[in-house]
Amino acid sequence: MRLALVSAFLIGGIDKAMNFDAAIAEQAHFGLRPAGLWAALAVAVEIGGSLCVVFRRFVWIGAGGLGVLTVVAMLVASDFWNQTGVARFMALNSFFEHLGLVAALVLVTMSGDSENAAGGSA
Repeated sequence: MRLALVSAFLIGGIDKAMNFDAAIAEQAHFGLRPAGLWAALAVAVEIGGSLCVVFRRFVWIGAGGLGVLTVVAMLVASDFWNQTGVARFMALNSFFEHLGLVAALVLVTMSGDSENAAGGSA
């Protein structure tokens, strides 16, 4: 289940790493400067955070990083408040889908903490 939760991040991070020029262009498209730094951070957080969640090591750091990255993406790429018509509809849906993903990352972190407190190993 943890792998399914982070699959989009893991695939996205690997794709960005393998096509780094496109990753830089994506960051520039959304107005994030310096685009190369933002692209490198996205790759590191997407891959590193995903691995933390999947392997249950430093879950709060991994899920937290993925959550912060997702909130930035929500504010930058899904700015429904600046759009109209069909574009607004699509951005609004995307915004709240991402909000649900952030909530799921919080739940994974809380679950990991309660497993550790209970002495669970899994």
